[in-house]
Amino acid sequence: MPALHNYRLFISHAWSYSERYERAVQFLNRANNFKWTNYSVPEAKAFESMFDYQLEEELRQQIRPVQCVVVVSGMYVNYSRWLKFEMDFAKNLGKPVLGIRRWGAQRTPESVMECADEMVNWNSQSIIDAIRRLVP
Repeated sequence: MPALHNYRLFISHAWSYSERYERAVQFLNRANNFKWTNYSVPEAKAFESMFDYQLEEELRQQIRPVQCVVVVSGMYVNYSRWLKFEMDFAKNLGKPVLGIRRWGAQRTPESVMECADEMVNWNSQSIIDAIRRLVP
């Protein structure tokens, strides 16, 4: 059996909604025949108080080496300038953005739908398949 491709991913999230982030990480960790490296920082390792320009640079450093940015969408995206910054920075670097519709959500934020190269439902196989399509 050939070696698995190691996908380098950044999962965009708001720490105040970290349960969605953790669930996405679990989906990816439990997937069969899927290897990945997580470049995002979970709430448990949240940055200490910093100025906006410092946080922007931290986010840039996390996104630069990845192959795909995964956005766990929710209506909070409309209120988070940091999530928008992450999506815009990824697009500026030519990195694909995968949007995940929240389970049971009636609406998906326009900002995610406009930026995402692909939108998928909250389903582990859909997420894995989309990452494989978006990352050569």
